[in-house]
Amino acid sequence: MSDLHPQVLLHEHLHVHLKPIALTWRKATASNPTGNCVEIAVLAAGDIAVRNSRHPTGPTLVYTRAEIAAFIAGIRSGEFDDLAD
Repeated sequence: MSDLHPQVLLHEHLHVHLKPIALTWRKATASNPTGNCVEIAVLAAGDIAVRNSRHPTGPTLVYTRAEIAAFIAGIRSGEFDDLAD
């Protein structure tokens, strides 16, 4: 059984809503107290769900582990440093 509701294409990005299941969501300890952060959770099939912490019942983006690994590699190499300004 899938953890996901039917997928919805919104602004060329795949947004999904998770079925009401218990997930362990986590966020970076560097997140600020005003809620400007994202949270991640591992789905049963191994994919990674990402959501806005200010809207926990809102849309969720789902990525494969390979996609997350590529993104993290880009962060570690400094490819996104300009976005933190």
